[in-house]
Amino acid sequence: MSSTTDTVPAGTERRRLHGLDALRALALGLGIVLHTMLAYIPDSGWLVTDSVTDPAAGLPVYVIHLFRMTTFMLLAGYFGAMMLGRRGPGGYLRDRLLRIGLPLVAFWPISVGGMVALVVLGAAVLGTPVPVPPEPPPGTPTGLLALSPGQLWFLLVLMEIIVVWLVLRAVATTVLGAERVQRLVAAAGGLLAGPAGMPVATLPYLVALLVQGSGGGIVEPRTLVPSLPALIGYGGAFAVGWALHAHPESLRRIARAWPVHLGIAVLATVLGALVEGWGAPLVVSAGVTALAGTAWTYGLLGLFAGVLDRYSPTVRYLSDSAYWVYLLHLPVLIGIQLLMVDLPWPIPVKVLVTWVVAGVLLLVSYDVLVRGTWVGRWLNGRRHRPVLLRRGHAEA
Repeated sequence: MSSTTDTVPAGTERRRLHGLDALRALALGLGIVLHTMLAYIPDSGWLVTDSVTDPAAGLPVYVIHLFRMTTFMLLAGYFGAMMLGRRGPGGYLRDRLLRIGLPLVAFWPISVGGMVALVVLGAAVLGTPVPVPPEPPPGTPTGLLALSPGQLWFLLVLMEIIVVWLVLRAVATTVLGAERVQRLVAAAGGLLAGPAGMPVATLPYLVALLVQGSGGGIVEPRTLVPSLPALIGYGGAFAVGWALHAHPESLRRIARAWPVHLGIAVLATVLGALVEGWGAPLVVSAGVTALAGTAWTYGLLGLFAGVLDRYSPTVRYLSDSAYWVYLLHLPVLIGIQLLMVDLPWPIPVKVLVTWVVAGVLLLVSYDVLVRGTWVGRWLNGRRHRPVLLRRGHAEA
């Protein structure tokens, strides 16, 4: 997945957006943090509940859930506009089907099926009941549509958003003309990068929570049926990213305001936790939640696009590996958590062991099986020279 920008003078090399690469990898990496901490929250209903739990483990889960996926979807919109500008709508759609749609189908048996198999096996070995999901609400689809995308739900939602977006773009281009549409999108990007941009960008998130009927973050789809709240909230973030790409000064403007946005994010996050505990009306809790999540997204976007936008071999390697690591991380985490479930170690020790062991397994598998192979070209758009097996591999 490319992250070079086309907003540079003709004849010059396109500059890779290292900061946005790193931020996208962070969004995926925070999902691993979230899934790790769920095992240590009392009565969380997670696939593995450790013998040592603490309500404080829910704090990072709450904060991460506010902004992680809106940040990822905004970046998907930004990079999507970049790719469509180079390849056209047909080439963009073909690339997304290859690198998003096909991995969803191909990795589901390993990532989701493998995770379920480990949970069932672990329950049999430990002599504990197999975790049973809550009773589905009335109207839940049956048959194939009831199949769960599991932790790969974000790929399903992203493909849905891309299809809807391309249809809307085609209609708008037919009615208004390509040049007028581009001017309107660029104007929207200028607005979204200005002082009123972050509050405006909050609106889709807010509407999604109101449609959903609950605060605390957007609930991921549990089946293959499209989720209206997810499409509204994450589709809005995707549209914001797309519009920001159309305005050449958008990242610079947002970068200047990152301390303000992160300050708002922290305050709104604390306030959101308080109003959830007070049982405030939905419009209040949803408004604070949407503000917190969007402020985190804008603050991190500005920080990474400005202060942290520099090349680092280590960060670049981790960015390249992030997609593979996320696709396979959950069966690995579950396996490690099951091995430690009855150990009386402190939670920080268990978390550290989990991350070290999982990190080594996943990064080694990436370097050996993916980075310099056709799998790397499939998932990332190109092959890279491995670190562990340099001989015989060249940059493709």
